[in-house]
Amino acid sequence: MTTTTTRPAPPAGAVQRRGTGRRPGRPRAAGHDEKILAAAVELLERGQDVTVSRVVEVSGVSRAAIYRRWPSMTDLVAAALDVGREPYTISLEGDLLTNLLAALSPDTRAAGRDYPERRFRLRLRLALSDRRLAQAYWRSHVARRRSGLVAVLREGIARGELRENLDLEASMDLITGVFYYQYVVRGESLTDPVVVDRCREAVRTAWRGMTRGTTAPRT
Repeated sequence: MTTTTTRPAPPAGAVQRRGTGRRPGRPRAAGHDEKILAAAVELLERGQDVTVSRVVEVSGVSRAAIYRRWPSMTDLVAAALDVGREPYTISLEGDLLTNLLAALSPDTRAAGRDYPERRFRLRLRLALSDRRLAQAYWRSHVARRRSGLVAVLREGIARGELRENLDLEASMDLITGVFYYQYVVRGESLTDPVVVDRCREAVRTAWRGMTRGTTAPRT
């Protein structure tokens, strides 16, 4: 399955404007965003190419409406692959490591969430085969979801629990990478209690390395 990564040509006679923000025209119709995303999700889960023509056919929304919302099919696919995901909600009260483990725990995040594992694996497969899609997904979705984790690490530094010179980006990659490794390399399911325990212990190990009590040499 492939995705179209360039923006299709606008309808004949359309005027393209630069630097003026939102294009002039009718206000956005309510519900169009949901219809377009639902159509893209349906096409992805069928294993079909996500093209403007097919999205129009499945959603019943006009091509112009799609152009107003997503600059390219790559951006639309990235948004569709994120349907059902939510930001981390991590409390800054009490023990930070305990709160972090509770928020990142696969069984906690799965409860009441409409994000099936098959869609997560589909995202991984498509991202690995299309670098531009991976980058679009990172910019529009993954990066913003990390704000909760950033807040925990900064709070840990403010409390004196974590090192002042802690590299936040590297630390976040280390912690979240624990879970991706189970999926991508080990081929595990995060519904397995053994895997969940392994992830929690790995996060605890990473946290100990980030505390003030441990001095990690810089090379």
